[in-house]
Order: sequence, then C-alpha cells, then structure tokens
Amino acid sequence: MKFKQMLKDLNNRSQEILRHIVDAYCETGEPIGSKTISQRLGMELSSATIRNVMADLERMGFLHSPHTSAGRLPTESALQMFVHSFLEVGDLSQNERNDLETLANSKNKSLESLLEEATSKLSGLTHCASLVLAPKTEAPLKHVEFVSLSPGRALVIMITEDGLVENRIVEIPLGIPPSSLIEASNYLTSQLAGKTLSEARSFISKQLKVDKSTLDALASQLIEEGVAIWSGDDRISSGSIILKGQANLLETFSEHTELDKLRSLFETLEQKETLMNLVDAAIEAEGVQIFIGAENPLFKTSGCSVVISPYQGGDGKVLGAIGVIGPTHINYGRIIPMVDYTAKMIANLIKTSK
Repeated sequence: MKFKQMLKDLNNRSQEILRHIVDAYCETGEPIGSKTISQRLGMELSSATIRNVMADLERMGFLHSPHTSAGRLPTESALQMFVHSFLEVGDLSQNERNDLETLANSKNKSLESLLEEATSKLSGLTHCASLVLAPKTEAPLKHVEFVSLSPGRALVIMITEDGLVENRIVEIPLGIPPSSLIEASNYLTSQLAGKTLSEARSFISKQLKVDKSTLDALASQLIEEGVAIWSGDDRISSGSIILKGQANLLETFSEHTELDKLRSLFETLEQKETLMNLVDAAIEAEGVQIFIGAENPLFKTSGCSVVISPYQGGDGKVLGAIGVIGPTHINYGRIIPMVDYTAKMIANLIKTSK
C-alpha cells in the first residue's frame, strides 16, 4: 500500500524519469545528471525539463544531492518503490547458470560443505558478500556409521530422514579393529533411527549404562566418544551462519560511501545474532525477500541492501536461507534470480541426496 500511495504522487513523466535515474544508479553507483537521463530517453525531453522534474522529485524526497556532485542520487524510498513496483527481473546468463550448476558436483558432500561452496560461488558471481544459514540438525536420524580415517581417528557419518548429511571426526583407540567400528555403527543405527540428535544424546548416555556389558569394550568407548563430540558442538544445536566475500564490499561500495557506514556494516556482519534475525525474517516469508536500507533495521545505519531466499529440505520444510549483502546500487534485476536459483539448487541437491 505504501508504494501505491507513493506512485499516486507522481505523474507518468516523473515516474519515467525516476525509473531511469534508479536504473542508471544501479548500473554505476554514481550520481546521475540531467544529461545522462536525456541521453537515455533519446532526447524526448530537454535537459531543462528533466532538471525541473528532478528538482520536484528532490523536494518530494525521492532524490538527494551529494555534496561533491551536481548529479542526484535516489533515496532509499525511491529505491524501495522502484524495486517493489517497477523492477523487471531478468534471467541468468548461460554462463551464470552453468557456474551455479557445478554445485551438483557437491551432492556427495556434507550439507555444510555444499553450503560453503554455494556461498562462495554466489559471492563471486554477484561481487557482494554472501551469507547462508546452515540449519541445526533436528530431523530424525536414519543412519549412523563410523569410518576409519587413520590410526587414532574415525569419521562419524550421520544421515537424517530428510537427506541431510553431517560428518564429525572423533578420536578412537589405536589399533581398533574393523569389527568394533561395524558394531558401533550397527548399534547406533538400530538405537537412534527415528530420533533427533538432541534426543539421541540423552538416550545413548542412559542406554550405554544398560548395554555396556553386552557391547565390545572398544565399540562402547567409540560410541561414548561420538556422543561427547556431538554434545559439545554448539553449531548443531543452534545452526550457524556462513559468511563469504566481505572484502567485495570494499570494492562495490562507491567512493561516495561514508567510511563510518561501511564500518557499521562490518560490525553488523560480525554479530551472529543479528544475522540470525535477518535469516529468520526471510524464512518466515515465501520466496525471495529484498531489504533496502532502513527496510531492515539491522542495516539501517550502513546503507546496504539484502536479497535473501529460504531453501527447503527433502520434506518441503524450510531449513535455512541464502542471500547476498551489498550496496543499495546492486543490480537487483540480475541478483534476485541468481539468489532464487541458488536456493532452488540447494533444495534440489538435498532432495536428491536422500
């Protein structure tokens, strides 16, 4: 409703000029002058007429003048109205699509590794910072297995019913035979199938007191080591934020960006709790969410935009979200479908890994 009312305040000429100003700003990140708009309009209007319209737009709060330039910059309100009302979302180029589809090579990796790779790839393609929420493992377990890595070390592989794979490295007694690894794997799978990880911790701690005498001593020790590792892993119980490409923000923010705003952004990115709140807001909604400047209170002092989309597990339940953070002049038409496609790729890989 807010943007509809804003549009009613503008006639067709003002809307067209504002749209070209925002387009040009998202392409360059620089202040836009009347000459640039005149060229984009194909000389349909004189520079004097355009200057008059721009002056009106400034008085209405859609444009503002930086101190160092005669051009104008769109305000956050203008950007919000443009993105939510005028934006024509494009499609990915074939090269971009091919690049993202290499994530399919990650289908045999753990979910954390897949999300790490997806976040790095999205950051590289968008030249922005990228973040993703790696979900806590609360789906019921389907299979647990110990795999020997080297003397004294084993990998615990946990597969949930919705297809998520979690890996943990545990210390094991030197010289443990393969039979003890198999016994520990079979015991955990039979005892934990259908239980969540938090339920499994409590259950195993109690059940080992009953079954310890019937288990091989080394297998029992191996199970206890695995439970201890899981119990001490806060990332599993709370989920985690993976953040990549912060250095890109130094390049993508224009020279007109104030240093204290960029510093504020970096401070925000270092606070896990605030990022979790951002991801939670995206998870509660459907589809790609766009937050421009003060639209999201977490970034109201840093002058940046966030494009973020939830991704689902094999059962259709939302597990987390992935997105990018950049200056307000990011290429929304290109980045929105890129974030959307990446989220769908992740969901598809989780589904096919079951």
